[in-house]
Amino acid sequence: MDRETFLAEMAKRTYIEAGSKMHLYMHEMSQRALKYTAKINRSYHRPDRLRTLFFALIGKEKDETFGLFPPFFADYGLNISVGKHVFINSGCCFQDQGGIEIGDDVLIGQQVVIATLNHDPDPERRANMLPAPVKIGNRVWIGAHATVLPGVTIGDGAVIGAGAVVTKDVPANAVALGVPAKIIKFIREE
Repeated sequence: MDRETFLAEMAKRTYIEAGSKMHLYMHEMSQRALKYTAKINRSYHRPDRLRTLFFALIGKEKDETFGLFPPFFADYGLNISVGKHVFINSGCCFQDQGGIEIGDDVLIGQQVVIATLNHDPDPERRANMLPAPVKIGNRVWIGAHATVLPGVTIGDGAVIGAGAVVTKDVPANAVALGVPAKIIKFIREE
């Protein structure tokens, strides 16, 4: 299994059987991600060095407008994309095998979890997984301790309240709070 094949299968939302080539590849690549996140998290780094380490983790060209406060954790790293002027606060955990796409001018609060894999609900197949990408639009603010579940799209300008568990898509300019997150108002209509 190579990166391109794996990412293509993730984009197709291919079912991952425990012990399969895809599953073993995920475990192998998690070691790579652990290496980079350990470097990010083990001591103080100036902002430019953090950017260098983060973009090496995600395998993309460094963006000077990106900001990160460690610690930061990722299971894979290579299926994260970030736009311009993105800030990720401390303690965030990204399970990115299924894909995490972050737009421009996004603020992600402390200890936010973004998950892109679901386990099979059947107890006999529980170790198997199904990927689903998370897409975060432009100018989104995700509050501290929020959790975004697999397959969710958050529209441009939306706000996710602190501690929310986002189980469904959130439209543009909506404010969503609670467990599960519910839309309580719109900032402005398009």
